[in-house]
Amino acid sequence: MFASDMNPARDAGGVTTAGMVLFTIQFTWPHGGRSVFLSGSFNRWTELVPMSQVEGCPNVFQAICAVPHGCHEYKFLVDGEWRHDEQQPHKNSEYGIVNTFDTLNRPAEVPQYLFAIQHRISAVTLNQAMPRISEEDVQASRHHISVFLAAHTAYELLPESGKVVALDVDLPVKQAFHILSEQGIPMAPLWDFCKGKFVGVITPLDFILILRELGNHGSNLTEEELETHTISAWKEIKAYMNGKVDGNGRPIPRHLIYAGPCDNLKDVALKILQNGVAIIPVIHSSSEDGSFPQLLHLASLSGILKCICRFFKHCSGSLPILQLPIYAIPLGTWVPRIGESSSRPFAMLRHTASLSSALNMLIQGMRHVLSTLYGRYKRVRIRRRKEDYLWLS
Repeated sequence: MFASDMNPARDAGGVTTAGMVLFTIQFTWPHGGRSVFLSGSFNRWTELVPMSQVEGCPNVFQAICAVPHGCHEYKFLVDGEWRHDEQQPHKNSEYGIVNTFDTLNRPAEVPQYLFAIQHRISAVTLNQAMPRISEEDVQASRHHISVFLAAHTAYELLPESGKVVALDVDLPVKQAFHILSEQGIPMAPLWDFCKGKFVGVITPLDFILILRELGNHGSNLTEEELETHTISAWKEIKAYMNGKVDGNGRPIPRHLIYAGPCDNLKDVALKILQNGVAIIPVIHSSSEDGSFPQLLHLASLSGILKCICRFFKHCSGSLPILQLPIYAIPLGTWVPRIGESSSRPFAMLRHTASLSSALNMLIQGMRHVLSTLYGRYKRVRIRRRKEDYLWLS
């Protein structure tokens, strides 16, 4: 991770921060790059601190660190290359040319041309009071979105060109893994040739449950059994696991949740939300009895949101609530503020947690994201579930 002239095992600072006063210092890299990190004597050259791109200033990256009192050296890791900023104080050292700052006098000196940028950033930071949202704005936004959803149909979710993938329920599970991986899709509707209709959907949760079962009973499951274990057989096992069986111990059949192309978007969104699913198939049949169904699309809340954004792209004033920052609404799941309770706990795992604990958390909470807590910096990395389930090789 470090260059040959940067030895992470060496202690350039020589002191710990226990019982010491720490100073908050803002570091700036104004010369662009794709990824920029910071390291220095204040963290004993052992950690890389990620720097964030400043909004409106694509070449400027910043990071804020708590550093102990004294003189310090630091360098920037820009796109994998160690660099220093010649327009900030620097000197030759055993690590090559490094930038320096001294908390005894003042924080790291900043070039004159950066004063305007830092002033603007400071003003934004100081004025980050929670914006107030009026009831009128809420009602206006709600009304316009409701009217739009009621007046537009699922047919408008269909792309101009694309493909849809369905899997036979008698397909081996392992083969289904590979097909979805090759097609780059996380889930697919299931087709039953005997019944001549779509009967369900295979999702990342199915794969996670199977991975957990393999972990629990891997010694009892042979490669040959895995090759022949079908999706329909797995669905029956899943029904038994969830206790969804009748008095005779047979799985209770579940009706497929789907939408028709003429269903309005409001009904489609309600089906997704009320049934707690990520997607529903859009299916069309020209017959009154529903025979010969055609799979047109997979509808999701994100697809509906894209449709809303396209419609209101040039008249965003009609949705005043969307002019606010995310944290003002707030959308999603958030860590509660001190003194507040949260009905939806924020799911977190340390990066040292086992895969099985992550799988169990996903299963128990039906969560779509996990955050990984990194050490004392408490940085979080969001991982979308559909990108992180494992494929059997």
